[in-house]
Amino acid sequence: MYNEIALIALESAEKLGKRIDVILSEWRGGGSRRIPVSCPRFSSGEAKCVIQESVRDKDVFILLDVCNWSLTYQMFGQTNRMSPDDHFQDLKRVIAACNGKAQRITVIMPFLYEGRQHRKTMRESLDCAVMLRELENMGVHSLLTVDAHDPRIQNVVPLMSVENISPALQFTQALLAEYENLIIDSEHMMFIAPDEGATERVMFLASLFGVNIGMFYKRRDYTCIVNGSNPVVAHDFCGGSVSGKDVIIVDDMIASGGSMLDTARQLKEMGARRVFIFSTFGLFTSGLSKIDQAFSEGCFDRIFTTNLIYQTPELLSRKYYFSVHMDRYLAALIDTLHNSSSIQDLIKPANRIHQALTLYRNK
Repeated sequence: MYNEIALIALESAEKLGKRIDVILSEWRGGGSRRIPVSCPRFSSGEAKCVIQESVRDKDVFILLDVCNWSLTYQMFGQTNRMSPDDHFQDLKRVIAACNGKAQRITVIMPFLYEGRQHRKTMRESLDCAVMLRELENMGVHSLLTVDAHDPRIQNVVPLMSVENISPALQFTQALLAEYENLIIDSEHMMFIAPDEGATERVMFLASLFGVNIGMFYKRRDYTCIVNGSNPVVAHDFCGGSVSGKDVIIVDDMIASGGSMLDTARQLKEMGARRVFIFSTFGLFTSGLSKIDQAFSEGCFDRIFTTNLIYQTPELLSRKYYFSVHMDRYLAALIDTLHNSSSIQDLIKPANRIHQALTLYRNK
């Protein structure tokens, strides 16, 4: 059993941290577990971390959102937006400010910093691996992340606990709660992988739902790099007929949304009845205008993403958007880890998904 919980939510995840703190207070008989911190900056852009309460011998959980681009700071009189690099530096400042006094440090980083730069294809950096090694060297006991782009990255630090959490249960519950007329069988439903990287996620859900899968293969132009990656030339579909079926596209993130919309558009042209999109992280880096247009054209019916990263007010106002809340889930993980109990049932949600589907079918 570890000593008292200390929840440190950086400014990037302040709202999520407050909600988790309220839930923990309900479960543990009142009282806040949050410890206020600040990362003030000098006019040169340099910064430091100030922890405003003691963390001595406490079980510290640090929560951050490396994708929160809404935050800004002043540098030489100019306004700069905080990048993922800035957020990661603030995380290291918090860990350093703990100064070895915490009993244990767990980092909760839903969107894995540099998780997309996880392997080499040429002479290039391995940023995610470097990040994990840095946290290990700074004394971090464990890291919780959600739907890592490639979960094999945890092999970089075999002696540090890295838990890759699936939001599949929360997506399933959201879909079943929103739509009462789903027919869950292979004749009426199919899961779709928008590329080969999403196949494992799709196979997991499809096996529990008892339906078939389809996959799109991205043909890329490997002669050039645009915005950090090889541009997609075309999407080719592999799988059975989707005609008349409800199809669910599953992926870890929507970046600009171009590939996802192209996939949805093709599925509609192939006769899909309804198109639902499950994406753990909705970045929408190119804004919402293309998404709005695609929805008005009937290319998809609903987009589900989690509230684990920053969501703009404009996104939350869209009628096609559903925010899947993960607050209670993260609170349960924190509470379970603090009690030195196994989190296997939480991070492997197959049984609970099966129960939810059984209840829905028998409703």
